[in-house]
Amino acid sequence: MTTLITGAAGFIGMHVAAALLARGERVVGIDNFTPYYSLDLKRARVAHLAARYGDLFAFKDVDFGDAGALAAALTDVAIDRIVHLGAQPGVRYSLENPAAYIHSNVAGHVNILELARHRTIAHLVYASSSSVYGMRADTPFRVADRADAPISLYAATKRADELMSETYAHLFRIPQTGLRFFTVYGPWGRPDMAVWKFTEAVLQGSPIDVYNHGDMLRDFTFIDDIVSGVVLALDRPPSDDKQMKPGGFTTPHRLYNIGNNRPEQLTDLIRAIETACDRKAEINLLPMQDGDVYQTFADIEDISRDLGFAPSTPMAVGIPAFVDWYRKDWSKRG
Repeated sequence: MTTLITGAAGFIGMHVAAALLARGERVVGIDNFTPYYSLDLKRARVAHLAARYGDLFAFKDVDFGDAGALAAALTDVAIDRIVHLGAQPGVRYSLENPAAYIHSNVAGHVNILELARHRTIAHLVYASSSSVYGMRADTPFRVADRADAPISLYAATKRADELMSETYAHLFRIPQTGLRFFTVYGPWGRPDMAVWKFTEAVLQGSPIDVYNHGDMLRDFTFIDDIVSGVVLALDRPPSDDKQMKPGGFTTPHRLYNIGNNRPEQLTDLIRAIETACDRKAEINLLPMQDGDVYQTFADIEDISRDLGFAPSTPMAVGIPAFVDWYRKDWSKRG
């Protein structure tokens, strides 16, 4: 069994690759090392996989937003399944560079759909986002809720991906699962995310920018729980049985939330980081940023019922795990 993982130099991509490789499966990873955040971190993730898993892991530096380059890179590569995690991330950056989101998240998603179509892929699992729910007041967010009022371009591209996937599932019967991730954190995480930024600032004695004066709720989800959900979904593709599936589809396509199902105040996150670092944070309170949502809260009933997904890592465990990794591994590299 060989799985193609896009965004293999990314946070979730690296961890999903490691989980499949640990089972003895082959993984072909692709990434094009966009400089949105530290290239050293991205290269270190790939090097980590290569060193640990040897010939089971193959890596190609390619931009999946470029259809010609993608086809050329994979001409002689046999693949059975695809986990499409590569994307241009970030809500705030989409205000500055919208073209990057159209290239990677829209054109790139179509390129992966075309690859799945012409290779007769057994299952395509792709990353969506909790941001598709927009500025909802009612919680928890359910897959059955309407998701047609995005408040950022990033969110709009992710919702577009879901709709394009449904079109391909209808036309070409490609088995697909879209996963709406909720605020993922953990070792090897992203430097642009709150857990990393706050930890780094606390350890360096720098001030933390806290938006909406700290009054924000996030369903912080530890990476091990996310990986468990991705692998559960990958191993059980949806049936083409014309039965209704999560997301409202009767094609072989479904949508799931993957979250911790336990939203936390931003101020609680800061306290957990202070405890793990054994230092106090210097806080700079700011108003809400354009494109940010007030709260995220995943209803995970569908994925729990269908696949047995059960997140088990509270913030009190996950935050010290990240801080320990950051101190022992990453901070030394700097």
